[in-house]
Amino acid sequence: MADSALFLTKQHVIYDPSYFGIDYPNGDIPAGKGVCTDVIIRAYRMFDVDLQKEVHEDMNAHFDLYPKKWGLKTTDKNIDHRRVPNLMTFFSRFGIELSKSGNPKDYQPGDIVCWNLGGGVTHIGLVSSVLSSSQNKYLIVHNIGAGQVLEDCLFSYEIIGHYRYQK
Repeated sequence: MADSALFLTKQHVIYDPSYFGIDYPNGDIPAGKGVCTDVIIRAYRMFDVDLQKEVHEDMNAHFDLYPKKWGLKTTDKNIDHRRVPNLMTFFSRFGIELSKSGNPKDYQPGDIVCWNLGGGVTHIGLVSSVLSSSQNKYLIVHNIGAGQVLEDCLFSYEIIGHYRYQK
């Protein structure tokens, strides 16, 4: 998983939070566009895990368990899997929810980390297999505005979620 995320950093992607109508299942927004959640979605898709389908099916069956932050009355297969709070709910239900510690050794390649950027804005990234220059923590693959990049940002924001997910 960590290596698939590294592969994504070699693709040219501009940050674009626009709403897109996409195919279902296995839909994706245009290849040169994306946000933080698209890094996670595309990394898992390399392993034939369709988070669009997985999240949509669980939200259809258990809509009451998912955040109502956007005033939704029903699911939307085009966007639900592209929202950090929905992915956090999904990963907490079907993955392993791990500690949100300040210890870099707790964050292993392939782990998913979610942050609060402030002002109600959430963010998500994937722990890579590349160690920081200080060798004490792994770098993160994410898209926070500059495309899909590899950065030393694990503790740059308040961590609000830490997961491992395998289907």
